[in-house]
Amino acid sequence: MKKLLLPILCALPFLSPAQDKPVPPATPQYRLGYHFAPAAHWMNDPNGMVYDRGVYHLFFQYYPDGMTWGPMHWGHATSPDMLTWKEQPIALYPDKLGLIFSGSAVLDVNNTAGFGKNAMVAIFTHHDMDEEKKGTKLHENQSLAYSLDGGKTWTKYAQNPVLKNPGIQDFRDPKVSWNDVAKKWIMTLATKDRITFYSSPNLKDWSKESEFGEKLGAHGGVWECPDLFPLTLNGKTYWVLLVNLNPGGPNGGSATQYFVGQFDGKKFTPLNDKTKWADYGPDEYAGVTWNNTGTRRLFLGWMSNWDYANQIPTSPWRSANTLPRELGLKQVGEEIYLTSQPVKELAKLAPAPRKLTGLTVKPALDLTEKLGLKDNKFMLRMKTLQLNDFTLVLSNAAGEELRLGYDKGANQYFVDRRKSGQTAFHEKFAGKHLTPRLATGPAADVTLYFDATSVELFADGGLSVATELFFPSQPYTNVKLLAPDGLTVNELTFSKLNSSMPTAMKP
Repeated sequence: MKKLLLPILCALPFLSPAQDKPVPPATPQYRLGYHFAPAAHWMNDPNGMVYDRGVYHLFFQYYPDGMTWGPMHWGHATSPDMLTWKEQPIALYPDKLGLIFSGSAVLDVNNTAGFGKNAMVAIFTHHDMDEEKKGTKLHENQSLAYSLDGGKTWTKYAQNPVLKNPGIQDFRDPKVSWNDVAKKWIMTLATKDRITFYSSPNLKDWSKESEFGEKLGAHGGVWECPDLFPLTLNGKTYWVLLVNLNPGGPNGGSATQYFVGQFDGKKFTPLNDKTKWADYGPDEYAGVTWNNTGTRRLFLGWMSNWDYANQIPTSPWRSANTLPRELGLKQVGEEIYLTSQPVKELAKLAPAPRKLTGLTVKPALDLTEKLGLKDNKFMLRMKTLQLNDFTLVLSNAAGEELRLGYDKGANQYFVDRRKSGQTAFHEKFAGKHLTPRLATGPAADVTLYFDATSVELFADGGLSVATELFFPSQPYTNVKLLAPDGLTVNELTFSKLNSSMPTAMKP
């Protein structure tokens, strides 16, 4: 869970609430309708995601006294369906051991830690700012807190930390889960430029098992926010290791890479050394999965990028999360890839979809009247039996436009937000971002989820995924499909998406 220019930030005194910059004018036009965002203030990484008795718990990196990154707390929200969220009181506050950085949460069904049967246990990084200034590299350590009332109140373990830093500058973001083969807890920890695996019988006493990745994968920045979990393909179990990276993403800044391989309870062995990305867009980071969801592997990311996260033009909140996504595996040729699809629960936000068939595009087709686009929260799905060059253009009366499409020559999907609206708040925001097409057949499907200031692209059954932010001065109301060489859209589905949380709900 890295902060932008953390060493520099940590060398400066943080502004007290009274010193925080004035809150900019509110931007209700940018409030998301079916993605979680706090009612106010700063949010980054999702943390401690765990499902317990019908409730999805989402904890998150939170600064309650400002709209830019500051001393980290664990915010808390709950949902019955990952769509309708209710903000809860802050779960974990900074203390004498440090700030509360990223981590995970588990249900200790067998009371291995002794806190109580079915205790909800949070495993997180304590970040000691004073120790960091000394340059000892001992400022990040792993600690515990537990809840016996379903996450409502929390008690920090009196003997924290439970895993002390051996002298590694970046030693954080523990993702813990029970391993049935090893019959113990496994911690997947980000340790500078690699992942280190630890094991424990009781969440309190940890032993180092192995390291992974020093010379594998992308290393354009620090490795962070890892996750390790099994998925099944054609009756065989594989293990997926997520490793978030900042910077060094495929379209600049932060992003989520992954490896597919095997884990024997001690060591992770990848199938090959190919670098793969869970999301090619610039605006998905720190993505990890929920614990305790049975056979479903459910993923959520922070919808921003450290290049410009502190400058995003929203108020009085800053940052949101991606759509929750269900993960799977798919083989293409000799490679096994991670797939990512919006959770099925989203269907309940869509009234009866409008379906058009047999559309011929050459060179252009104006869809404005056919779709009757009057809202900035909608889903659009295109299916074709013969994929060709196309560009979908969304525009408004101000002349702003967002362009999305496919370049057959380069075999890449793209999102171009250079003329999408506000872009001048940071030099790295405007751009045309590319996502390789991993599917090999001529038939294709492209699904787009729009929510006020975000679009998430899921193509070819979730093989190619991209997340983008944009900030138009007014909603896009015109939709045009361009295909200079011709394109037959065999099926086009459009649905308005109802808001599940027009404003974040306080308890």
